[in-house]
Amino acid sequence: MASPGHSDFGEVAPERKASERGTAVAIADLEWREMEGDDCEFPYGDGTNEAQDGDFPTVERSRLQDMLSLLGLETYQVHRLGLQDALQISSDSMRSRAPQTPKDLPWSFLRKLQALNTEARSTSMVLDVALDARPVEKESQLGEDIVYWDTADDISADIYSFSELPTPDTPVNPLDLLCALLLSSDSFLQQEIVLKMSLCQFALPLVLPDSENHGHTFLLWAMRGVVRTWWAQPPRGAGGLREDSVVLPRAPTFAFVRMEVSSNSKSQLLNAVLSPGHRQRHCFWHRDLSVGSSPREIADGLVEVSWSLPSGREDLDLFPEPVAFLNLRGDIGSHWLQFRLLTEVSSAVFILTDNISKKEYKLLSSMKGSATKCYFILSPYRGKRNANLRFLNRLIPVLKVDHSHVLVKVSSTDSARFVRRVRSIVAHVARSPCRRVSVEDMAHAARKLGLKVDEDCEECQRAKGRMERITRDIRDADAFRRDVLRLQGEPWRKAAQVERELRQAQRAADPAEKQRAELRHRLVDLRTQQNGHSPAGGLQDFIAGLSSPSVRERQFFLRWMEWGLAWVAQPRPRLPLEPAASLKPQQGEPPRPEPLGVEHFLREMGQFYEAESCLIEAGKLSAGQRRFAHFPGLAVELLVRGLPLELTDGSTLSTPLRWVTGLLKELHARLERRSRLVVLSALGVPGTGKSTLLNTMFGLRFATRRARSPRGAFMQLVTVAESFSQDLGCDHILVIDSGGLIVGAPATASGRFELEVSLATLIMGLSNVTVVSLAETRDIPAAILHAFLRLEKAGHMPSYQFVYQNLHDASAPGPKQKERRPLADAPGDGSRASAQPEKQGDGLRALAGLAFCDPEKQHVWHVPGLWLGVPPMASVSLGYSEAIFELKRCLLENIRNGLSDPSRSSQQLIELVRRL
Repeated sequence: MASPGHSDFGEVAPERKASERGTAVAIADLEWREMEGDDCEFPYGDGTNEAQDGDFPTVERSRLQDMLSLLGLETYQVHRLGLQDALQISSDSMRSRAPQTPKDLPWSFLRKLQALNTEARSTSMVLDVALDARPVEKESQLGEDIVYWDTADDISADIYSFSELPTPDTPVNPLDLLCALLLSSDSFLQQEIVLKMSLCQFALPLVLPDSENHGHTFLLWAMRGVVRTWWAQPPRGAGGLREDSVVLPRAPTFAFVRMEVSSNSKSQLLNAVLSPGHRQRHCFWHRDLSVGSSPREIADGLVEVSWSLPSGREDLDLFPEPVAFLNLRGDIGSHWLQFRLLTEVSSAVFILTDNISKKEYKLLSSMKGSATKCYFILSPYRGKRNANLRFLNRLIPVLKVDHSHVLVKVSSTDSARFVRRVRSIVAHVARSPCRRVSVEDMAHAARKLGLKVDEDCEECQRAKGRMERITRDIRDADAFRRDVLRLQGEPWRKAAQVERELRQAQRAADPAEKQRAELRHRLVDLRTQQNGHSPAGGLQDFIAGLSSPSVRERQFFLRWMEWGLAWVAQPRPRLPLEPAASLKPQQGEPPRPEPLGVEHFLREMGQFYEAESCLIEAGKLSAGQRRFAHFPGLAVELLVRGLPLELTDGSTLSTPLRWVTGLLKELHARLERRSRLVVLSALGVPGTGKSTLLNTMFGLRFATRRARSPRGAFMQLVTVAESFSQDLGCDHILVIDSGGLIVGAPATASGRFELEVSLATLIMGLSNVTVVSLAETRDIPAAILHAFLRLEKAGHMPSYQFVYQNLHDASAPGPKQKERRPLADAPGDGSRASAQPEKQGDGLRALAGLAFCDPEKQHVWHVPGLWLGVPPMASVSLGYSEAIFELKRCLLENIRNGLSDPSRSSQQLIELVRRL
């Protein structure tokens, strides 16, 4: 039962008065109680430096350098850590041991984040070294009159932010680790870190503090690659799923900040507000989590953002529309620039404090005239009652607040009711006319305040301008393909069909030379028509972007093109909300329209190269007449930099042999002495999770969203660290994702089925290791089964693993343990039946005698569902992450132990492509 004068939520609830004086009297009638002693946060300084964020003391600058040195990141301040550095395979990729020294922490964090491990922020050390002496303790700069503690509170070690720097025997605060890593990373690794954090449902860094260089950076570019899907309900009509980059939609935004000292934790309160009743979310890191109690050394001034996104289910959704939440680490007085930004972009600001003094009153008075609503969450000290009331009374006319804007949370307050009260305020403000901003709008406000925006560098802006020139005239993807990308489509389809017929004629037992000559003549005619064209304007601009002398500008350009084609040229889908299963393609489902992507521009370059090479082979052109010989080099540069390249065209189900051969030759020249390759492939029908599996395993960028996933097979290069290449037996791993090539066509659909068998045979034939991704059923798709049988007949069988993924367990209350066992039983009836057409005598065994007969070498893996909870607010299941890590370790172990075919050079791979 709440006492008189108080609401059930710990908020002041007297009757409203008509005048401001009446409101002040109502506040004065509050019955103040003792404060609660949980999770105190403290400022670094005295808060007097209101808007001079550039005037950092010397001790603050050296603190950053000391932290970078402690973590072994000081060498990356000139040449930043890149994406390829972070993703290369080393001996640590095969073990999950705890970090031994502080210098191990960044790499352990990156590996866990790459694997979507939701415990990545809990990384701690296991010491095996002698500890150095601690540095001399820094003197506190907090005034004596600010804090009064009970002697029973054992928190003396955490009172002052000017605590000693972490040494090998003290944990590093996860936020310090994150800030140090982001400050040491280039733009593309920053983007990858933020993307993986989003998938783990971690709060994302929005403003990155950098006291050493007297500035802060707004991370617009780093966040642009984060794409989320949520339920959008228009004012009229039926709702549907919306997929968008998080930087684009405008939403109500709520900032939570601390003024001086607060006994209540902002981060814990935010997590509670964002958590449905049945499960606690830990989007924002706080001191009560493991290793969270370490004092922050460089992370104060960090602004984080997280969203509450609706799923369309009323029993799960906290708010009916997306709502953004911002969290400023540290005291607003010491980080006044960030606080000004938050007041300019937020619909409302919640200020947590224990007491309001003259200094805080001056800070808050500067907000006069702001459109942002202010709410106070107080937990006052004993003896400060009169001072608080006096300053609150003076702030009422300045900030236009009344008693409903003041909430009190003390030790006796019901926490659950208090959270519901805060959530109801958020919902009320969001429903009413209020400021709605996007992350792009926030970046615009940050520029006005003098903050640096990461996207404003010259290389990024030049790349963006080139992308806009290419995409601004695209209104219809089919028309653009027809008018600009003229060599693919029907011309390439006809040429591919003639080449298939020519190969069949050459393999025939008694080929007719006249038939082969006629086919060669038709092929030359088709290639001559293609070669008669020149690259159109849009393609010329694309090639110019790939030819930029700046490596960074090329990388920026490719990312901008991916987004420009996805978000400018394509209409954003509004799909009816359906169960996850019904959104996945079914076996035999007809192919969907292919979205326009970067691969189409590269495919056009490949066709120019194919046509020209074909005419040179036929003697119709001389080598001196070549115009496109440099195209494979441009494309291989992308492959080396981590972009997937198309191996097989998904629209024609054909492999451009001359183009692929040219790519592999350029790759051989580029890799030089480190050209030993192991090929690892993943096959399965769309929707079985193979692309997500590969991305999680190796940090790759294969498309995973069905609405925009291309249909072709793609390859991506993973580097093996030089220190590990001799042990592993290769210098690089070439990973192939079959994409949407295998749709599960039945054997009765002879044309499509035969193409799928041929393509599966090609991909598996190139592979040292193959992962077959399956779901729900033990039946292997017919095309993959026949490819196994053909390869066994030819005497080339890759090492393979079967992975069954639980795709319909999104709402399970917890992850299930991975189960690994031999495939000792025969396949299902579907696999047996589909094996029959391939049999050519009693000597050829069915798959039951091929894949299941050797339990020591062949394994099946049962992987838990990807999501823990219901998207879009679900995080990745820890069980999924751990199972994929074990699978990765097994695959690498098989490669190292020689259970797969030995590595090949690029030249050997070229010969194998031709044979297959």
